[in-house]
Amino acid sequence: MFVTDEQSFLPTNPFAEPTTTTASSNTTHHGTDDDMIDIDFRNSNNDKLNNGVMNVDLVNTHYDDFQTIDWLKDLMRDRFRHRLLRAKTHNSLINKLLMYHDAWSGWLCVLLVGLSAGVIAGVIDIGTNWISHLKHGICLNAFWLNREQCCWASRNLQYTSVNTEECTEWFTWPQVFGLYGTGFGRDLLSYIMYIFWSTIFATFAVLLVKVFAPYACGSGIPEIKTILGGFIIRGYLGKWTLLIKSIGMMCATSAGLILGKEGPFVHIACCCGNIFSYLFPKYGRNEAKKREILSAAAAAGVSVAFGAPIGGVLFSLEEISYYFPYKTLWRSFFCAMVGALVVRSINPYGNGHDIQFSIDYSVPWASFELLPFIILGILGGLWGAFFIKTNIWWSRVRKNSRLGKYTTLEVVGLALITAIIIYPNPYTRMSMSELIKRLVSQCRVGDMIDLCDYPGSPFISGTSKGSVGLAGPGVHRAIWQLFFALIVQVLLVTFTIGTKVPSGIIIPSMSIGAITGRIIGIITEQLAIQNPTFILFRHDCSKDENCVTPALYAIVGACAFLGGVSKMTISLVVIMFELTGGLTYIVPLMAAAMTAKWIGDSFVRGGIYDAHIELNGYPFLDNKEEFNFTTIAAEVMRPRPEQQTSLAFLTQNGMTFSDIESLLKETTHTLYPVVVTREHPYVVGQIQRRDLQVVLRSQKMHRYRLSSSVIQFTSPAEAAQNSDYESDSRSDQRLTTNTEVIRIGNLLDQAPIIVTDQTPMETVIDLFRKLGLRQAFVTRNGRLRGIITKKDILRHIHQMSSHNTETAYYDN
Repeated sequence: MFVTDEQSFLPTNPFAEPTTTTASSNTTHHGTDDDMIDIDFRNSNNDKLNNGVMNVDLVNTHYDDFQTIDWLKDLMRDRFRHRLLRAKTHNSLINKLLMYHDAWSGWLCVLLVGLSAGVIAGVIDIGTNWISHLKHGICLNAFWLNREQCCWASRNLQYTSVNTEECTEWFTWPQVFGLYGTGFGRDLLSYIMYIFWSTIFATFAVLLVKVFAPYACGSGIPEIKTILGGFIIRGYLGKWTLLIKSIGMMCATSAGLILGKEGPFVHIACCCGNIFSYLFPKYGRNEAKKREILSAAAAAGVSVAFGAPIGGVLFSLEEISYYFPYKTLWRSFFCAMVGALVVRSINPYGNGHDIQFSIDYSVPWASFELLPFIILGILGGLWGAFFIKTNIWWSRVRKNSRLGKYTTLEVVGLALITAIIIYPNPYTRMSMSELIKRLVSQCRVGDMIDLCDYPGSPFISGTSKGSVGLAGPGVHRAIWQLFFALIVQVLLVTFTIGTKVPSGIIIPSMSIGAITGRIIGIITEQLAIQNPTFILFRHDCSKDENCVTPALYAIVGACAFLGGVSKMTISLVVIMFELTGGLTYIVPLMAAAMTAKWIGDSFVRGGIYDAHIELNGYPFLDNKEEFNFTTIAAEVMRPRPEQQTSLAFLTQNGMTFSDIESLLKETTHTLYPVVVTREHPYVVGQIQRRDLQVVLRSQKMHRYRLSSSVIQFTSPAEAAQNSDYESDSRSDQRLTTNTEVIRIGNLLDQAPIIVTDQTPMETVIDLFRKLGLRQAFVTRNGRLRGIITKKDILRHIHQMSSHNTETAYYDN
């Protein structure tokens, strides 16, 4: 092929879009020059003018939906693009500027992601607070204000027994309808309006998801993990999903359902990352590079949800990301920092901080308290195992029964039942975020709430644990109300997570843990007060000052219960002390998180996100799990020796147009191996189904005598190198009786990954994990015997783990 002087020093692109040319210099004994057709990759304007180049219309997307990406090929494609860009920099100033733009485009992209994620998070937090308070009443003078904002400037501000604001500027729904004072009618109307608004919000949320964006349901974290692992789910990170998830999340949370909005922030941030990546072709056209942006976006999602930028980076590294190079670490840190700064500027929590549950005390903890902290960790691990098992069981029931067909009725009915149950209890009536904020707060002078009812024992300051005092009737009443709130949340969250509305498990787990921790903290406090001479309390408790802070137990309990569900450790501890500002309590948080993970792992392997990945059958190969079985590749490859089916493959020369067209109709494989001959199946390379379809479709459009045209996958020089093998007799016959040959050699990938049939599966799995492979060919004595795909490995791991091949989730 003719190459211009400008192209002579440029690297050859092995991954560019192919073009069809009529060769004028290649002659063989099979026919004249005009009957030979080359499918080549290199695009040249001179070729188009002199050699009559016909462009082949390629598919716009590199991968089809629900396919696994090829990490190696995508990264090689990006390296070639970078080399090509550098080679052109000496030609002009514009090319130099393009090189600089390419260098900082990643930083610009994550900057946009952080800004957009922070703005969306601030809007969602403000909107959720307003809609949640709408169930109780409205600020008539300024309807856009929530209850807290409406009462800021009030001179008649009062607080209820659970520290809820009441003022004359805020009108409850009975007051809106003209019912003032107290009485059964007023309470009944408040009850009815609460149920009404809860049902309306839940109905609106589920209809939005069902009609406009089915992918907007759930937390999205299992799917994000699968996508970052190299799986394609078209539309899951689209603009409609972003919009509907944002609106639906506000409505579902405000409906009072036992779910949280913090987990879905990861999905929302990744939607922003996916959308902005298309502004930069370096990331938008390369799926492997795009996942670097998505990893940074996941860190920003946690950062804007909790105001925890460092915890967000560690969460992305520990829990979410599959491929996390060093440069992605810094970009993730930058993206998370930008998101946190934007949230702080918006101030959606109204406390002047960028964190939800800020604490203003730093009282020391006693050494004997490590025992109740470990008990909280044990309870958190048991809770995690219970929730994972029951939620997965109910999800299977929903999936395999008629209940799965009535998603709208399920959500509406669940919202109705939830509203009826939670309204009578003031601790369940408030949102879970407000409840956690109450539970982690220390009692102060002037607090008239039930949790701070300690008669004759005034509290001193944020650095003192308070005066010694027995709990009053308000504390006992609060304990019973919190206990019933605990039972209600434990039962309802099992049936709520997994419904067709945006939902997260982070805040519900923290709420359940905070309730448990506060109850245990009060019990420990009273034991220390009533038994000051006991061996555990003798050295740390004095007669004039209390030695236990119940609010601290709420923080530790929230960490333990969230750790039991998610199985996070390092990132969880960092998120918790960033979330609360309690840097003093790292050791209690670490002890609780580690205990929860140890106890949880003894009952269930993996967290709730891994369980849902397995439930949905996503092809996610966890790079943190070990494979401890002594099997070989021959036991996993397909087809196996005992199977009657044969492996579909192509020969390098001699297959006709109609042969390949028939093979594509009979099989649905995404990739085909190419061998020398049928008698000598030595692997030459591999070719994508998509490329074959494009070539066949292009030739149909431009040529007419195709049924007997011979397809060649190798150039004449490469065919000569393989002349040592005996040729296929059918191929020779076709090449002598047909005069038209279509050569598509440069579409052939001549560097496939090959293992022998005796390779240990532990080695094969390491190859798939570390190289991000889609498949590997299996040979014996150099001859092709089968193929191993990622789904084959997942099936084998599941079969070996369960010792029951009939329960595998992945079908052939």
